[in-house]
Amino acid sequence: MSPPGSRLRPFSIKAKLGALVVISVFITTGLLIVALRTRTEFRFITVFSVIATLLITQFVAHGLTAPLDEMRAVARSISHGDYTRRVSGAGRRDELGDLAQTINRMADDLEAVDRHRKELVANVSHELRTPIAALRAVLENVVDGVSSADPETMRTALKQTERLGRLVETLLDLSRLDNGVVPLKARRFEVWPYLAGVLKEANLAAQHRTLSSGSGNHARTDVHLHLDVRPAEMTAYADAERLHQVVANLIDNAVKHSPPHGRVTVLARPGPLPESLELEVVDEGPGIPEAERHRVFERFNRGQAPSPHGPGSDGGTGLGLAIARWAVDMHGGRIGVAESVRGCRIQVTLPGAAPYRD
Repeated sequence: MSPPGSRLRPFSIKAKLGALVVISVFITTGLLIVALRTRTEFRFITVFSVIATLLITQFVAHGLTAPLDEMRAVARSISHGDYTRRVSGAGRRDELGDLAQTINRMADDLEAVDRHRKELVANVSHELRTPIAALRAVLENVVDGVSSADPETMRTALKQTERLGRLVETLLDLSRLDNGVVPLKARRFEVWPYLAGVLKEANLAAQHRTLSSGSGNHARTDVHLHLDVRPAEMTAYADAERLHQVVANLIDNAVKHSPPHGRVTVLARPGPLPESLELEVVDEGPGIPEAERHRVFERFNRGQAPSPHGPGSDGGTGLGLAIARWAVDMHGGRIGVAESVRGCRIQVTLPGAAPYRD
């Protein structure tokens, strides 16, 4: 029994070369028969036969070598780091078509790896910015005499330092995202004090950006953050660090798109399952057009809505909502843009303890 792939395909290179030989023989034989019947000299028949065979061979050779030249050019581009080019002959039904498909798949894989590497660096930079800004704000307040180095202030600085350490530890987790082996450290926690801490950190980060920018054009300290947790004693079950990424990024996005002296509200309610959680972050900005809602959670998507601060305002990196969706997906939850009469309303649902039980 012949091995798989050894059977002659109707459009394979072997079949084409065989057809070339058969056609050449038929042409030569036909010309010989014509010569015998018309008593034409054989030298003319030989010349015509050679010319016809060369033309057919040239036609077949061009069909075989042109794709190879294109593949060589694409392979050279890939070796130089350009993963955007593709071989156009992937639709051929011969060995060259198979080779073209293989090169295109290789280019797709290399492009995905390169994109993942760039997104990883961007993600890490984006996530490190908030705790660094909050820690710097606390230390600058102490140095400038705005606040004293009392235990409470030092505990705030220590908390940010510890969070920085945890974020650095997640580098390995982020590198294993594609393999689906990122661990979740879910635990039970009280929702109100937890979210109050997230809002406090958001205010500290905004104050730091105002001081460091010197102009306030890109920092929003005029937006009021409001927390609404009902019932106040409710608890939830989730990975607190991952949930912090969700809430912090949603608040940051809402603040950026809020009008002057606007209001951003974070609502928390119990979900339908035990210790499940339903969160909403609502702002008073221009909102998200319905046609753009399916794209807002894509990485590097910065949206088309006009900024309430005019041209030149800081639109962010386009990673915040993508990171939020990643963290929610890890919990097996849902995140999306909900209908709202005014502004934008992002809904998050986390399933609670049930998915983590043995």
